[in-house]
Formats: sequence, structure tokens, C-alpha cells
Amino acid sequence: MTNTVDGQLWHDQPQHALEAYTRDGYLALSGFLTAAEVEETRQSVARFISERVPQLPREQVFYETLGQPDTLKQIIGLFNHDTYFHRLMFGSRFEKLAELLLQGPVVGKNMQYFNKPPTIGKATPPHQDGYYFMLDPCEALTMWLALEDVDEENGCVRYVRGSHLLPLRPHGRTQTLGFSQGVTDYGTPQDLADEVAFPAQPGDLLIHNALTIHRADANRSPTRTRQALGFIYYSERAKVDEAAHAAYQKRLAAEMKAKGKI
Repeated sequence: MTNTVDGQLWHDQPQHALEAYTRDGYLALSGFLTAAEVEETRQSVARFISERVPQLPREQVFYETLGQPDTLKQIIGLFNHDTYFHRLMFGSRFEKLAELLLQGPVVGKNMQYFNKPPTIGKATPPHQDGYYFMLDPCEALTMWLALEDVDEENGCVRYVRGSHLLPLRPHGRTQTLGFSQGVTDYGTPQDLADEVAFPAQPGDLLIHNALTIHRADANRSPTRTRQALGFIYYSERAKVDEAAHAAYQKRLAAEMKAKGKI
């Protein structure tokens, strides 16, 4: 990984981690979870899918093909429904890392499960999370925890270095379920020059600023999934336009139901 910090030592080298994150708009930590912790998390995800997913509202569970459980691609709000994931989100290493990188108290907002099923897992369009968050100031980050091997074949994350230092880019409607908005003018020579791919191993953690442009290719593997957890933390300084955010979510859910996507 480029600019990777040892995931077991970041708390002993906080300034190094903060400087890399501030400069690039992202940070890669290898081995943030041990092999045993990854296995525990994977088992907890499997249990959640088996026991909790059937009870969740339709707008919190996305499938590449509705009605086909093996095409599950995204679950929203895991910590709201399970004590294991609540402990992972709050009072944890993840939260302490977020406090370091956001330089102050944070608010845990969401934890999501992501997957790209073999051959049908679609590309994640280039986007900036801050466009969805609707924050002032836009001080937030997203963490992406690999639960299995991720590479260019099954859709590793790609960041545009330094894009967090520029104004929010224009976004428009996409047809990608779970990522309704994408950067409309992505693909400039500067974007392509600054884009960095991040293959990951189980337990590796990627963190990015809410303004960092990122994307991922489709899963071209005929056999491998691409499972991960995403953590979203806001700085306590950030204020949400609650009315605009709620209206957007309501419109999106209605549109997805009308199209038979959820």
C-alpha cells in the first residue's frame, strides 16, 4: 500500500498518521485488526445476515438482484441492531482513531456492510461522501475495513490524492444502487494522475476525508466476493442540514421502491 502505517502502531505514531491523512486525504493502516479479530467480525457479519437482515426495512438492505440473497451488496446501520457492531463503533479503536484524525470529539453516524458479488458486483462511481452528508463545516471521515483479500480484479478502492483540498465537485444522478450520486466531471488529466489504487488484506483499514474523491471498479472475479465494513464519523463541530438530508433520503427510497430495487 502507498503511504501505509502499521495498524498496530498508529497510536504510538499519531503525528505521522495525522500528517499523512491531512496531506493526502486518506490513510492506509495495515493489520488494524488481527487475524482472530477479522474472523470474529466475519462470523458476526454472517450471523447478522442470517438473523437480522430478514427483519430490517427494505431501504436498509440492497441486493444487486432483488429477491436473490446471494447478491446482497449493502446493509445500512448495523450498530443500530446488534451489540457486537455497537461495541465496534463506539468507545473502540475506530472511534479513537477518528478523534485523532478529526482533531476532537466525534459522532458515530453509520456502519455499513459492503460486498461486490462475483461477476455481478457493479462499479462504485467516483464520488465524495460529503455530498451525501450535507454538513457545515464538512468535517467527517469514512473508514473502510477489508474482511477479505481485495485487489484490482474484485474492485479495490481508489482515491484521488489531494482532492479533499479543493472545492466539492459537481455531482449527478447515477444508476448505481447505494451510490445515487457521482462526480459528473470525473476523469480529468489531474484526476487520473492523482488516482491511487489500494489493494488490501483482511484486517487492513482505509480512512478517507469526506471530501476525498474515491471509486472502485466492478468485481471481475468469477468466484471471489469483496466484503468490507464501512464506518462513518462526523466531527462534533459539523452540523447537518437535517431537513434537506431527510428529504433526500425520502425521495431516494421512494424512487428505489418504484423501480423495484428495494
